[in-house]
Amino acid sequence: MTPYLLALDQGTTSTRAILFDLEGAIVATAQVELKQYFPQPGWVEHDPEEIWRAALSVVRRALEIARAQSGQIVALGITNQRETTVIWDRKTGAPIHKAIVWQDRRTADWCRKMKAKIGDAELGKRTGLLFDAYFSGSKIVWLLDNVKGARAAARKGELAFGTIDTFLLWRLTGGKVHATDATNASRTMLFDIGKQKWDAGLLKAFDVPASLLPEVRDSAADYGATESALFGGPIPIRGIAGDQQAATVGQACFKPGTIKATYGTGCFVLANTGKNFVRSKNRLLSTIAYRIAGKPIYAIEGSVFVSGAVVQWLRDGLKAIKTAADSEALAKSVPDSGGVHLVPAFTGLGAPWWDPDARGAILGLTRDSSLAHIVRAGLEATVFQTRDLMGAMQADIGAKTKLAEIRADGGMAVNAWVMQFLADQLALRVDRPAVTETTAWGAAALAGLGAGAFKSLDDIAKRRHSARLFQPSTDRSKRDALYADWRAAVARVRSDAKPFGGGKRRAKS
Repeated sequence: MTPYLLALDQGTTSTRAILFDLEGAIVATAQVELKQYFPQPGWVEHDPEEIWRAALSVVRRALEIARAQSGQIVALGITNQRETTVIWDRKTGAPIHKAIVWQDRRTADWCRKMKAKIGDAELGKRTGLLFDAYFSGSKIVWLLDNVKGARAAARKGELAFGTIDTFLLWRLTGGKVHATDATNASRTMLFDIGKQKWDAGLLKAFDVPASLLPEVRDSAADYGATESALFGGPIPIRGIAGDQQAATVGQACFKPGTIKATYGTGCFVLANTGKNFVRSKNRLLSTIAYRIAGKPIYAIEGSVFVSGAVVQWLRDGLKAIKTAADSEALAKSVPDSGGVHLVPAFTGLGAPWWDPDARGAILGLTRDSSLAHIVRAGLEATVFQTRDLMGAMQADIGAKTKLAEIRADGGMAVNAWVMQFLADQLALRVDRPAVTETTAWGAAALAGLGAGAFKSLDDIAKRRHSARLFQPSTDRSKRDALYADWRAAVARVRSDAKPFGGGKRRAKS
């Protein structure tokens, strides 16, 4: 019987299961879209029960497509939308509230108060992060403070917190395992990434009971097994990593200085810094890339909140395109954006700005502006935001480390026009892998490592192959002129900018 590795990839907009052979080739895939809930401006929620049902459905469907039995699965790896927060009852397993999604901004004011009290510098020294509503810690506090009886129940040890990986692991194992991996723990604002443990001082400052938190394990480790009744037999769970860290593994970014960029709902760029916990001086994040055999490997990360979501908005919000693929043809139909810039600060600006109160805008419109110009500007925005991150990242890494390429993956990586524009703007080679599902493959590969199917990270690296290299082809003056216009557009939407038309800036959400 053919052995397989299984990845359960629970993302912001969908839940997927992908079955790989031991060489990293996709054998079967199943996917279910995830409903988004927007109860107030700036608030984003998911239904944990819907996520659970979808997880069961896609795993079963993938096995059915491949005509595979649970006994053929060497190991299951879980990867997840990071920071999205769930709290549930330990006895019943029922969530006490909908999941608060990483994009959610409801805790921005709380973060400002904590920043004034503790400071970004102190938080960064321990966690590598800064105070922002993006991270899980503030979401935990909101749930404890706003769900009736939650704080009292948490203090009694009756509740459990987890990011989506932890919630799924709990359900898959029938409540036997309450754990997460170091990469997801590193995104909570509560985990000391130097000492590799929950920080007692931060728990006290946030008023979060330690009993609420999961055990932190390696990214490749024994996480138990699925209940036999779920998939016709137990499946060993041997790997967990947050989606961006899983993509880092899938892209084989194992050497210091190697960089990957994943273009999904948002855009996330990670640069491996090896065993060194490098503190960013340019408002990027320090995080854990992966932890194997108790030894953490660190990274610097830049986060763009809206990337592929721009295309989704153009399709579903503006009805400007029928399919995501239409965006490439429209972008190519015009020689440039006609001076139009779309700044997609729908939920504020991420790194390196960290401006939760910025709001999106389309700037530079004239009577000559067309739908194609707006669509092209939307795609260009993802590239310009990547350049924002890369500039800060190069400054942190230092001039001695010259960046040669960036490994790109995710949904937008299939858009050849975007990849070429990226190479031109960054003046770097862009390497697109043969298997662009690197997040799922990274989770599966970690599970294979945890199960002994792979002996080392080198075994994983051998299974990554390039499909296409995009070489920069634009002269410096042209690319810099376009980028300067982008920076001017960003300045117009910043929360400290002069309000449009002399009116009052909208209330903070």
